[in-house]
Order: sequence, then C-alpha cells, then structure tokens
Amino acid sequence: MAMTDLTPAGTEAAPRPAFPPRLRDWLAPPIPGGVLAGWLGPLLVTAVAAFLRFYRLGSPKAVVFDETYYAKDALSLLKFGYEHTTVKDADKMLIADPHANIWSDGGSFVVHPPAGKWMIAIGEQLFGATPFGWRFMPALCGTLAVLILARVVRRMTRSTLLGCAAGLLLALDGLSFVTGRAALLDVFVMFWILAGFGCLVVDRDRSRQRLADRIEDGDTSVYGPFVLHGWRIAAGVCLGMAVATKWTGVFYLAAFGLMVVFWDYGARRAAGVRAPAAGTLLLDAVPAFFQLVAVSLVTYLVTWSGWIFNAGGWDRGTPSSNPLWRPFEALPKLWKYHREMLNFHNGLHDHHPYQSWPWDWPILRRPVAFYYTEPSGCGASKCSSEILGIGTPALWWGAIAALVGALVLWLVVRDWRAGAAVLGFTAGWLTWFPSAFADRTMFLFYATPMVPFMIIAIVLMLGLLVGPERPPGPRRVLGAAGAGAFMLVVLANFAYFYPILSAQVITYAEWHDRIWFNSWI
Repeated sequence: MAMTDLTPAGTEAAPRPAFPPRLRDWLAPPIPGGVLAGWLGPLLVTAVAAFLRFYRLGSPKAVVFDETYYAKDALSLLKFGYEHTTVKDADKMLIADPHANIWSDGGSFVVHPPAGKWMIAIGEQLFGATPFGWRFMPALCGTLAVLILARVVRRMTRSTLLGCAAGLLLALDGLSFVTGRAALLDVFVMFWILAGFGCLVVDRDRSRQRLADRIEDGDTSVYGPFVLHGWRIAAGVCLGMAVATKWTGVFYLAAFGLMVVFWDYGARRAAGVRAPAAGTLLLDAVPAFFQLVAVSLVTYLVTWSGWIFNAGGWDRGTPSSNPLWRPFEALPKLWKYHREMLNFHNGLHDHHPYQSWPWDWPILRRPVAFYYTEPSGCGASKCSSEILGIGTPALWWGAIAALVGALVLWLVVRDWRAGAAVLGFTAGWLTWFPSAFADRTMFLFYATPMVPFMIIAIVLMLGLLVGPERPPGPRRVLGAAGAGAFMLVVLANFAYFYPILSAQVITYAEWHDRIWFNSWI
C-alpha cells in the first residue's frame, strides 16, 4: 500500500535510470519480455497444476468431508433453483446411482451464500452427480488460480521467472491442492479474491499510465487529472463473487478498498500533484467505493436470484406474481434469512476433532483429515488411504519468515508489493481472531485464501535474495542457488506428502512416516 516504487526484485531487464525521460516510465515501468514469453512460462506451470489436480480426480469414489453439504446443495440448485432438503442416506444413494431421487420436502436452511455451490453445479451439469462432476469446478478454479498468480506476480515484480515461481509454489501447496480436489467452498473464495486482486494490480498499472499521460499532456490541476479505473469494476464483480461464496470475502473487499486509495494517493504524490490527498479523496476514493462496494453488492444479490425468483426456498414464501417486483418484495425476507445465517455462525461452538485456531494455522499444528480408510492391496498387513488437508510444510514455514521480511520491507522502504502481500495475508488471518476468542468452531482450510499472499511474500524475498540482473557476479549466483534450493525443497516436500494428499493406498508404516506430529492424527 505504500508510495515508494523500488526497482523490481529479480527483474529481467536492466535497471531503469534514476530519472526516466518519461513520467509514464517512472510511475509504471514497462514489463520486460514479449507477449509469448510472458504467457508461455505461466501456461507451462498451469499445465503442471492441471495434471496434479485432475489426475484421479474422481478417486476416492466417496463423499469426502463437507462434500456432504455442497455436492447436494449444488445439485438442488440445478433442479430447483434453491437449496432443497434431502432424504437420509442421500450420500450413499448418489454414490450408487447419480440419478437417484434424494429429495425430501421443502427448502433447506443453508449458512453460506449460493455462488460457490452454483459453481460446483456447473461440473455436475457437465459430468453428472458423481465425485468427478462435483469436484470438476474446484479443480478448474484451483488450476486457473495458478495461472492468475503467475501473471499477477510477473506484473508486480516485472519478472517472468518470479511469476512462474509463484505459480509453481501454488501448484505445489498441499492445502490448495486438497481444497482444489474437493467440493468445498474455500478454493472458490481463494480464486475470486485472487482474481479481484489481479484486476486491481492491472488497474494500478493502467491508471498510473493514464495519470502520467494526462499530466504530460498539460493537465495542471492542483488535484491532478481524473483517470478511469475500469478494471476496478471487474474487481468488484470478483470480490462480490468471493463474498457470495463465503462471507469472509468481505474482509478482503474492505482491505483492498483501503489499499487502492493508498495506491491512488501514492501515484498522485509520485507524479508531483500539488494536493495529492484532496485529489485522491475527490477523484479516486468516491468512484472506487461504487466500483468495488456497490458492484460487489449487486453481484452478491444476483447470486441469490434462484431463491428470489422461485417458490420453495427456505422461508421464501410465495413470490410476487409480477417477476419484476420479486427482487424488491424478497429483500425483507432475504434480510431476515441473513440474520438467521449470522446467528448460526455466531453460535457455532460445537467441538470438532479437527478444529484449530488461527494462531495454529501458519505452523500447521492441526490439519484436517478429509478422508481416511484402511483398505487392502498395498502388499502389507495394514494399509492406509488418506486425504489430509494440510499445507506443504516447507512452503508454509518458509512463508512465516517471508512475511516478516515483507513487513520489514514495507515499513522501511514502503515497497507496495510487500504491503499488498502482508495485507492479503492479514485480511484472511487476523480477521478470524475475534471469532476464535469467542470459541467459534474453525478449521485450517479456512486459511486457503491466504495462500497466494504467503507465496507473494516468499517470491519477493527470493527476488531480493537473487538480486538485480546487473551487474552479474557471485552474489547473484549464490542467491539464485539459494532460491533454487528452496524451490526444490518445496517440490520434494510436496512429492513426499502427495500420497496422503490424494488418497493413494500405501502401507500403514509409510502413512505413519508422513505424520510428523501427534496433532496431525
């Protein structure tokens, strides 16, 4: 969020002059490399992520952990337009026959908005109510998140290599991998938050270029010129989808709203505007509110259209005979529904064997066993097959040091990229602390949206370790070796844990070797 622009860490181009001939190059340095180079590397990394996430996606042929809620809710959205109650043993019926009639009477009370379930429903529409069908969209969004992160970090650092490193780290994160292969909501929250953040980073570059062009063309207003922020509308849609998947997305909406105001102030100040604060408030902050908050609100309400326009949803009552009046007639009932949802979340204190607290998450103290059986066929007297929802330890533990380094970098030299990484992490971490103090039930996989920002912090530190491309020397060689060693350690760590992330059948001894702490059982 800071105002100072540093020479991009690990950049592939020669360092820019201290005083570029054009203001545009000062405010938004050009991204080195051509279009092909900028896409080829990220696409290759994305292909790796796609293979990992889609390989054996339909295995296990079972309803895994909270798939018991969201797979059926998604199917009911396809059939009824709203979440519908189901009969007892509906999970077993679906596994035996994807066309089974699992429906009971009446709408079902749900505690999360419908956007993520609508996305799961796309896969079920395409491939049926099967494990592959309800896991298809989580896998697709988890894969596309890798591409988005690679491209966004490339833009932030002006380095294709660092962008690819970021994408590869996300592809190799165990928690992102597991949530991207199960019909849960958290991978969608991560996807939409990352997409919204990416839109804001693109907008930062584009708006700073427009600001520079207007000033160089002779705009002498004391407040600076008005510039369009079209990408913020797209960001508003993305963040609205995040909130419409889980309400925790609202914290990112608030954090990113403040972030862009600081970015705008920094741009006007760096451009030499005489009244940058007033210009930001008058010309940027007010439009940003409508572009982000208002657009997000409209997007959120649209995702409820199935409940709004159809009879039968929980406490919906009989819709108005005039379809144009139904949204307005439904709003008081929807507001009441939301109060009931909020009361549920505030009163969720049931003990769960895999619950954990947010201060446990960075150190991976208590992961979640999504699935565990002891089948036969491993060649030993006792076999295990598990899906353990846990981050790759080398990545997560490395991220702790990287986030501390990013915080120092932001505080000392006001590197906006470091500030964005820290902000994205804290928006998904510290905001859970009040609920934790109130003893609310929560789990490690709630941290999934934080992972891209942990990786951004890591990549920034790797860029500092490698140093600038010029002048070349032993420091850069040693730094590159250190960065490469870290990437290899993460790769090896992920490969080692892969069997217990993907429900492979292994011996009990092999499973036990991967359970490093008693709290992981």
